[in-house]
Amino acid sequence: MNSGPFIFERYEYENASGTLQLHYRFEQGPAFVEKIVFPRAERALAHGDLAALDASFRLIFLLAGASYYKTFAPEQLLCPAFALDKDTAAFVEKTYRKGLAEFAYNNKLDLSKLVNLKADTVPPRTASPLALSRRSLVPVGGGKDSIVTLEHLKEAGEPVTLFALGSASGIAKPIEQTIKVSGLSSLHVARTLSPNLAEVNNSGAYNGHVPITAILSTIAVATAILHGFDAVIFSNEHSASAPNLWMNESEINHQYSKSFDFEMDLFNYVTGQIASNLRVFSFLRPCSEAEIARRFARYSAYHDVFLSCNKAFRQDAATRATHWCCDCPKCRFVFLALAPFLAKEKLVRIFGKNLLDDATQKTGFAELCGLAKHKPFECVGETGESALLMEKLFRGDEWKNDAVVAELGKQLHQPKDFDQLYEALFAMGADHNVPDKYMRMLDAGR
Repeated sequence: MNSGPFIFERYEYENASGTLQLHYRFEQGPAFVEKIVFPRAERALAHGDLAALDASFRLIFLLAGASYYKTFAPEQLLCPAFALDKDTAAFVEKTYRKGLAEFAYNNKLDLSKLVNLKADTVPPRTASPLALSRRSLVPVGGGKDSIVTLEHLKEAGEPVTLFALGSASGIAKPIEQTIKVSGLSSLHVARTLSPNLAEVNNSGAYNGHVPITAILSTIAVATAILHGFDAVIFSNEHSASAPNLWMNESEINHQYSKSFDFEMDLFNYVTGQIASNLRVFSFLRPCSEAEIARRFARYSAYHDVFLSCNKAFRQDAATRATHWCCDCPKCRFVFLALAPFLAKEKLVRIFGKNLLDDATQKTGFAELCGLAKHKPFECVGETGESALLMEKLFRGDEWKNDAVVAELGKQLHQPKDFDQLYEALFAMGADHNVPDKYMRMLDAGR
């Protein structure tokens, strides 16, 4: 696949329609045009706001390019669109290498020798404070995590607006229903991938997972600047930092762009080069998946509308699922995480079947619990956490006779200090960037 360098050709924003167009091409290959449509700002943007907004558009332009770069994955990346400082180039290279690590693993590529973004001899931009209102923009994905965040902020009396990223055909139904149940106002952004990307992929180009949360995060930052929010609050937990596997002393993490490492890189970049007083952090970073599931269990209004199965979020709205598929790592993990905290009858009704009493699911649950080669490439909890949740069910009466629990429960190590280890799942972790006032809100929701 000799495509020549990948080129960030140009980007352009039309204020009247709120449309950002991103143009990419390979020197000896196809060209791509992506479109992102923002809700128009209802406030007048000062010169400083416009400069910060343009800086955020540049970051979107660079990170969204991962969707197209991966089709041929050449060694060199060039940015003639604007002068690129070394700090920005380093941030983009790191995000590509770590965020595309799963893609590289599956396609047998070594990105350490490929992703080289040419920088110019220009200083990095210095961010200034903007006139932002005391309001929080909270991205929602239709799953339990963002629901816990938005409800905790509501309970604390925080001014909250929800953020949803969809396609030209609209946002996915679980996100739409979550917003409706929340009763909160929301802002919707439509991202349309280049129409010829599918054709290029089908013609034999490389394909695979991209750091989608990194792209969503930068789009949320731009939306916050457009509409004057002083905080963008994500809902990534501490287990998102755990790699799925190690390869040649390098970690491969499906959730890299949800990790604390990426969160801090983004925070430092935003406050350093975009807007110095715009806070970007994950509210749930101190929490485990088990603790989030425990908290989510009490928000019964959402139990019939939340949905995390990836089949409900396909780019093509016509092919999106409307219910849990009940046969993927995400469905298995969410079912397992909620089993200790919801009545069995209710959980089975939510999913439509009892995944833990289906013997054909044993291998999938074994992978979650660390009894297989590696953790599935999905947004699921750590294997140790899943093993403790499974053992909790095995030690109780409600689930212990179900086929999967009965079989895997015998294979788990059953530590003598199980109770202590299980309780530790609900302790707050120390590695986070949650401001003190928000940490008090998180603690109040325990």
